[in-house]
Amino acid sequence: MNLYLSLIAGLAILLVGGEFLVRGGVSIAGHLKISRMVVGVTVVSFGTSAPELVVSLDAAISGHPDIALGNVVGSNISNIGLVLALTVLITPYFVKTREVFRDWAIMIAVTLMLILLLYCGLNLNRIEGLVMVSLLILYVGWSIRHSRREMQNGNGDLITPHFSLPVSIVIIIISSVALVFGADLLVKGASGLAEGFGISERVISVSVIALGTSLPELSTSVLAAARRQNEISIGNIIGSNIFNILGILGVTATVKTIEVQSREVLSFDLWYVLGMSLLLFVLILPLRGSTLHRWKGLVMVMVYLLYIYLVFSCR
Repeated sequence: MNLYLSLIAGLAILLVGGEFLVRGGVSIAGHLKISRMVVGVTVVSFGTSAPELVVSLDAAISGHPDIALGNVVGSNISNIGLVLALTVLITPYFVKTREVFRDWAIMIAVTLMLILLLYCGLNLNRIEGLVMVSLLILYVGWSIRHSRREMQNGNGDLITPHFSLPVSIVIIIISSVALVFGADLLVKGASGLAEGFGISERVISVSVIALGTSLPELSTSVLAAARRQNEISIGNIIGSNIFNILGILGVTATVKTIEVQSREVLSFDLWYVLGMSLLLFVLILPLRGSTLHRWKGLVMVMVYLLYIYLVFSCR
């Protein structure tokens, strides 16, 4: 398939898949009596992170660890600096719950854990991968239980589901499969064009491939914001970043040890992920009653564009 046609087809599939993923996720929230925020952190974020999982697994198995690691690192940067930023530019987000801070703190903790593991061993092995997957399972279970308890105490709005539970699950599954297929088309086209310019695997993975696999988060979050369902948007971003580290790198390391080949990942990319996460914290202060205004979204976009510029200028 022509590389340009692959890009266009992949983008179209991602947009359609993202639309139905939002609908299915909101419907499941109604059936399970959990908040939109938690559905964004769990069901929707897992579905939109499926492309990263496929790309990282394939890269690690085929002997391209830089792509496996860089894809996750770059995706986490673009999720905050581009996806969340564009969402806020469309519809400012009012921070009305401390759930955002709780999940942000977990995101920071798992980011620091990843930095520590990679600095100590210069790889992620099977045991570390199993520990990360176990932590993800605990996080998801705790989030759902906490949300259902809050809803039962009357601390949240009940959501009226638009579909039956079986239909909602089918929609989530089909949408996730479509997202994987669409991201695969887009990444193949983008990486093929980028390689023609002699760009390294690390640069490709943290920029072009990471952006391609982040498009599901972008389409899902933008559509959710357009529907005034910002809890799904910010929950999707934070949840995706947590899932990218614990789930994608955890599962990938369980299958095959991820070796650090490019020192720039350790000395620059990982610290930029941490910096973007801290920037998000500053922008949502105070933790209750603050608003992510459009100017804050613009700040995040500028910080992300600076990262892309530095990546390509120092390659």
